[in-house]
Formats: sequence, C-alpha cells, structure tokens
Amino acid sequence: MSLESYMNEVGQKARAASRQLTRATTEQKNKALFAMADALEHARPRLKEENAKDLENGRQKGLEPALLDRLELNDARIDGMIEGLKQVATLPDPVGEITDMVYRPSGIQLGKMRVPLGVIGIIYESRPNVTIDAASLCLKSGNATILRGGSEAFYSNQAIAQAVQSGLVSAGLPEDAVQVINTVDREAVGRLISMPEFVDVIVPRGGKGLIERISKDARVPVIKHLDGNCHVYIDDEADLEKAFKIAMNAKTRRYGVCNAMESLLVNASVAKEILPRLADALAEKGVELVGCEQTRAIIDAAPATEEDWYTEYLAPKLSIKLVADMDEAIAHINQYGSHHSDAIVSQNYSKTRAFMTEVDSSSVMVNASTAFADGFEYGLGAEIGISTDKIHARGPVGLIGLTSQKYVVLGDGHTRDN
Repeated sequence: MSLESYMNEVGQKARAASRQLTRATTEQKNKALFAMADALEHARPRLKEENAKDLENGRQKGLEPALLDRLELNDARIDGMIEGLKQVATLPDPVGEITDMVYRPSGIQLGKMRVPLGVIGIIYESRPNVTIDAASLCLKSGNATILRGGSEAFYSNQAIAQAVQSGLVSAGLPEDAVQVINTVDREAVGRLISMPEFVDVIVPRGGKGLIERISKDARVPVIKHLDGNCHVYIDDEADLEKAFKIAMNAKTRRYGVCNAMESLLVNASVAKEILPRLADALAEKGVELVGCEQTRAIIDAAPATEEDWYTEYLAPKLSIKLVADMDEAIAHINQYGSHHSDAIVSQNYSKTRAFMTEVDSSSVMVNASTAFADGFEYGLGAEIGISTDKIHARGPVGLIGLTSQKYVVLGDGHTRDN
C-alpha cells in the first residue's frame, strides 16, 4: 500500500470512529480509560523492553542526554501514565453540557452545547508518554485521534498503542478511535496536516522547528505549542530563601522540559545576596551560566549574547540578567519570552498583581516554580500540550480545550414572523 493510500485509510477510519464516539456514554469512555490503565500495567515488562530498543537506537544516533531523558520509560513514568488515565476517568465529562440558556423575546430558548472537535491529529517527538496523554484526553472529550510520534520512540509508541486499543475494544468502543501511525516516513506528517476532509485540528508537540513547519504548511487548523523560554524574576522584596528554592527547582528539576526556567532575572539590589549562593548550587548540578555584565561582576559566568535571551536551552544552561525593577523584568519577559510560563518571587502584593496582569504568558506564577505549568499539576489529568496561542485554547490544553460549542435552540412549534 502506498503512503497516500495508507494515510487516507487511517483518516477514513478516524472519521468513522469520531462519529461513533458522539454516541459514547461517559460510562463507556471511563470504562475504556480504566481498561487502558490495566492493559498498561500488564504490559509494563514489554513497554520497558520496547523502550530499551528506542533508547539504544537513540544512543547509537548520538541523541543528546536531555532527549534521551525525554525518551525513557521507567517505572515511575509508567506509573504516571497509569495515574493520568485514572485521573482523566474521574474528571467531569464536558461533552453534552448545555450552558447559558436564555429565553429570547420570540419565545425560543437559546443555549450552548459543548461538543467534540472531531478528529485530532497530534504530531510529537521523543516523549512516548504523550501517546497516553493524547489518547486519554481525546477519548474523554469524544474525539478520535491520529497520533504520529517521533521515529526515535517508534517501538515504545507501538507497544503503548496496543494497550490503548485493547482498552477501547473492551469497552465496546471502536479501536480506530486512537490510531498510531505505523511508519517513520516523514511524508506521513505532510499528508496528515493536509487532510481537512478527515482531520479537524492538528496539535504539534516538539521543538520550535517542528511547530513552525507544521504551522506554515498545514491545511488544517493548528493549536500551537511553541518553545518554553520561561523566566523567574526575583524581586527586591522577595523572601530570598523561597527565591533560592524556586529558582533551583525551576531550573534543575528536569532540563529537557518546556516549563524549565531558561532565564533568571534578579533585582540588582538583592543580587549580591542571592546570586553567589545560587551560582554555587547550580555549579554543583553542572549548570553552565551565562550572564550580563552586572551578573559577571558578582559571579563567574560567560558573557550572555542577545541570542541567549531568546533561547530555550532544554539543557543544563541558564542565562542571568540583573534588572533595576519589576517593570524592566516585565519588559524583558514580554520581549524575549515565548509566552509560556513565567514567575515572580515577591512578598509585595501590589507587585505580584501587576506582574500577573502585565506578563503576556499562558501561565503566570507567584512565589511558585514554573515547573507547575503542567496539565497533571493543574488537575486536568494530563495535557495535550501547552498552547501559547490566544485563540480557542491557551495554557495546558485539557478536556475543555479539546471541545467546542454549538448553539442549540429549543422551541415548541415556534416560527419566525419577520
């Protein structure tokens, strides 16, 4: 079968499955999610075996340590996938909810019903747990999904797909409601993003280059998840003990994730108190530091370039800049940031309110680490991605972000006179 024929078949199956899912009850969907969780638990040894193949292939190809970390499926991450499925099953089902009901002067009753988007195509790179996040959220929100994972996670994704489809069948739902593309041919992506007759929305997850390419070439609407150039600003009225813990967690919890801090902004009046301690702790973790001239006068750091302020490192590297006040910090974030997640550490209520209002990002933290920018932490069960768009969905995209609304009109023989 040619690639085009294969992708057309996948699209046709997804469209047919999406129509069947419109009749699925909440009980059926939840049963499928719990069955998927059980199937993953039983498949744990095989998941790790298949993942080991991907990891070995990645090492042979010279993947960076951060990418290998994103690729690995250890027991803790499998536990997280299972817990994510169960949490999504316990979330309220948004599909069919009718809100904003009002009577119009004509006597009709008007409201909005929440409905699935239809078929969602998801393109992602090295994190195989995305397969479960995407499958669970799309299913609970009544959408069929076509998943195209990165070639580096091919074996892991195929093993996860078997567990997912097993759960669907056991709940009496179509196994084609979740399909994982079974080819590493890059042209499959090109075909997936140009099938508006079968696919309603594309969600790309991965590097900035991938997302820019998808956004440029797609003939299907795209929910974008661009780079995570996240900032922490330490104010002159910060509790410096809190600031130290937050900055260390935001940077060193995990390096290869989109919610990791990539730039640290420090009020110049407290820099001599906090920077040396942070620099020592970061050096112990192997984090490379680059900074502005003022920063380099206080700690050992390489000179930061203009490009550094724009860069999402996804690695043990951090850029540091001293600022005169919060206004300068906000201006820096809005100019160089990616509108993902940014934090302020301050005990001044007025400043934190201003920061929340003026920082143009999908998540803004006050006295908390940017690491919290995550669907699981937000109680969404999982996330399909963290949208930096401003239309339809913004921030971690969970069930509500994967649905739309349509108007419903209730009458009793009403006709329009004029």
